[in-house]
Amino acid sequence: MAGNQHLDSSLFPLEDITSVVKLFKKELEKEDPDLVLLSIIAGAIENSMTCGKNITIPNENELFEEPKLPKLQFHIVNALYTKFHSIIKGSIDLTQYETKYATRELIKKISDVIWNSLTRGYYKDRAHLQSLYSFMTGNKLDCFGVAFAVIAACQVLGFNDVHLALSEDHAWVVFGEKAQFTAEVTWHGKGSEDKRGQPIDAGLSSRSWLYVKGRPVLCSRHMEVAALVSAINPSLTVTTDSVGVATFQQELLWLLYDLKYLDKYPMALGNLAELEEFKPTVGRVPCFTLLQQAILSARRYYDNCHVYPYTYQAGYFYRHALYKQAFHSWANASDVIKQYNYSRDDEEIYKELMEIANELIPHIMKVVSSGHSAHSILKDPECFADLLRFYDGICQWEEGSQTPVLHIGWAKPLVNTISKFDSEVRGRIEMLDVGSSESAAAAEEHSTSLNNNDEELVLTTTGLSLADTLDPKIRALTAACGERILNRQFLLQGGGEPFVPGEPEDEATTSAPCDGSGDPSSSGDASGKKSGEVSDSGADGASKQKLASPKLVLYSHKMRGLKDLLLGEKLNTHAISLQLTAQSQVQVGGRKGPLSGGGGEEGSRSKRTRRE
Repeated sequence: MAGNQHLDSSLFPLEDITSVVKLFKKELEKEDPDLVLLSIIAGAIENSMTCGKNITIPNENELFEEPKLPKLQFHIVNALYTKFHSIIKGSIDLTQYETKYATRELIKKISDVIWNSLTRGYYKDRAHLQSLYSFMTGNKLDCFGVAFAVIAACQVLGFNDVHLALSEDHAWVVFGEKAQFTAEVTWHGKGSEDKRGQPIDAGLSSRSWLYVKGRPVLCSRHMEVAALVSAINPSLTVTTDSVGVATFQQELLWLLYDLKYLDKYPMALGNLAELEEFKPTVGRVPCFTLLQQAILSARRYYDNCHVYPYTYQAGYFYRHALYKQAFHSWANASDVIKQYNYSRDDEEIYKELMEIANELIPHIMKVVSSGHSAHSILKDPECFADLLRFYDGICQWEEGSQTPVLHIGWAKPLVNTISKFDSEVRGRIEMLDVGSSESAAAAEEHSTSLNNNDEELVLTTTGLSLADTLDPKIRALTAACGERILNRQFLLQGGGEPFVPGEPEDEATTSAPCDGSGDPSSSGDASGKKSGEVSDSGADGASKQKLASPKLVLYSHKMRGLKDLLLGEKLNTHAISLQLTAQSQVQVGGRKGPLSGGGGEEGSRSKRTRRE
């Protein structure tokens, strides 16, 4: 067992990222990697580079230099390692627990030991408190840190049936011969000491997003190493990260990726994607591919119950001005959240969705309504359909909940956004009734598009991969790089037009990526969008035929009640606001069966803060 191991001093001192990766790799090659050792090392490096008094903000040149890690000596690590072992073994009398598998009483006792060792009166969820280094040097842990410390303590005591379960904003443990039991070991939000040791049944019955319908990431010992690496926080300030810590985390995540320990960990794939977007690694798959793999993992292994893979992807699209794709990803995220009932424990996802609705979408509307981008998506009925699908999911999230979600702060941005789409665009939406054969067919088509998604995503026996790994903008530039666009006669003699006239087909092909429709995640978007523009300019009937009216099924009572108002020639903004903010009439427990999970229309269920 890990508790009887002695540290190998030959691997120290750790002076650079390569030496740390080597140590992690050596541990990961073992059947039972030492969580205490790896958490202390990761925490020591993170804290020394982010929490010191002489920490400086990195300049632009440092982004391209090899980060220098502080030298980590063996005697420091060994002292902290021995201290943790002494605390756990000195506090738990194993003669009272002479069983092969852990019991609920043992886990409660261990969590009490960790909890009672913490310093009182500190802000538990601030940055850099998730590692055992923080616990051993300052007696401080955040909620993830407490859960991880309990797992590490169980490993020290030889109870290797206890493992970490991770939702998108909470952690608990599973234990037993077949991991059939669950136990709370940490707090969430404002704290809940009284829950330690209890099963998570109450959270499941309340349909809270916090417990992801009982489909968390169930970690093996090696995936617990992935969890501690993914939880590394490189932030120096709210807006600035440590380049050294980010690079250190990035290298460790690639090591875990290569060993296939991220295949079932969507959040870690999303974190790696964000690091790659900031500083791409030569020869590695691009961040967009990692984002797609995170979504595929959430669908395949967690029944599409995780929201954050979609918000990660939407954030990427938003930052790269691929606004149509961002709308689609946000709508897919909302398809997931509608499976749940809102509670006050869901504060993090509430803030995430509110930021999307009240800040990001209004900003997109401002951008596309001015300058050369005018009407780039405002003439696209599919974007309007995705907007309605996004709000429909939030309204259904509210239905059956004890606490209302929508208030006037939500209604005003929605009304302003809807008003940007003219009546002709809004009128192209084909609304289908819930339960009709047409809605079932549309839901099946949507489900198929989610699975295929025009991405050529494939599963191999060795893990996840993507056949097409190029960024959509790069593919568009590559496709057009051989075209001649300048008039040679104009350059030599000054006569004629400066640019070579392009054929209509070429224009359509090259303009699509600028609108984001060249992205592989939006099946059929390109044809729909260009058809919309051609139709508005008076094209022939064949071109108009390409513009199939988007079919939309609204599941929430509020949005179904708004149907006529939304599609009307003139918008009654006051009536829309009143309907949207009206208290839900659906009673608690009124949502049952497939409909509460989105019926046949699948979505998927991460930033939030970087903490896991």
